[in-house]
Amino acid sequence: MATIETAGRIEPRRSIFRSNATQTLLAFAGLIGIFIVFSLASPNFFTFENIIGILLATAVNGVLALGVTFIIITAGIDLSVGTVMTLSAVMTGVFITNWGMPIPLGVLAGLLTGTTAGLVNGLVISRMKVPPFIATLGMMMIARGLSLVISGVKPIYFNDTPIFRQIAMGSMVGSVIPGFNIPNAVLILFSAALVAAFILSKTVLGRYTVAIGSNEEATRLSGVNVANWKTAIYALGGAFSGLAGVLIASRLNSAQPALGAGYELDAIAAVVIGGTSLSGGEGTILGTIIGAFIISTLTNGLRILSVPQEWQMVVTGAIVILAVYLDIIRRGRK
Repeated sequence: MATIETAGRIEPRRSIFRSNATQTLLAFAGLIGIFIVFSLASPNFFTFENIIGILLATAVNGVLALGVTFIIITAGIDLSVGTVMTLSAVMTGVFITNWGMPIPLGVLAGLLTGTTAGLVNGLVISRMKVPPFIATLGMMMIARGLSLVISGVKPIYFNDTPIFRQIAMGSMVGSVIPGFNIPNAVLILFSAALVAAFILSKTVLGRYTVAIGSNEEATRLSGVNVANWKTAIYALGGAFSGLAGVLIASRLNSAQPALGAGYELDAIAAVVIGGTSLSGGEGTILGTIIGAFIISTLTNGLRILSVPQEWQMVVTGAIVILAVYLDIIRRGRK
């Protein structure tokens, strides 16, 4: 993808933003179409309770996908987000339950665990020149092993701190507007999305994220320390994994050390379906959120229609392939 240099800053051409808008619009149209189809197929789909269920199911995967968006825009990949999320949940449990620390300190521990894992990924990739696929695959196994070792292969429960569950399952909206018991996890997802959108569109980190994915060598030759910025991007992705770890621990009221495998695939699928190009240089936070909702809505609707889980995976996989194929066609035409 072409870039332009303005006042020492590398920025994408305006055509990229038009392309991103088109991809986001197509993804949103697809989401509306899915809602219409399932609403007509089952009267149980378009109900307030079921919509809340979809929102809640999207929260964790959506937060994970936010971090993956930055990484894929750089033309990278992160296969470790699922198990890093689990490790972050376990560390949160260790601080709060095992060590009796205050809840804010436990939440901070979860966030720092994810950020540290992302930082290690970034250093290995940018400094040691290990391909992102291999580096994050190794981190995926390391995080999974550490989760089992630290927890003693047993879940860590938060029964002694019931307020912890309110982080995800409480409802600030419901306390203000009776009857609208929207879980806090949904509010956290949208708040995290706003922060991610601001970082991507309004900060130097966001500009360099797009520039690195567009043309890493040109970005390096322009005087940008690509290694440092790439490390920061992976650390940011890890921070979102840490937040997802806190959310899933709060939602389940426990840290499950064997959980996490497969979440990275759903997160990557959400990013790709939302229009972020695997070739790098293009992507939006709004598109990622829409992609996450598409996956959750598909899963929910197919479950309501009693479609077997194995066929749900087939449908999701086919949609991911179609999304990538459309991106290839679009790039070919450009």
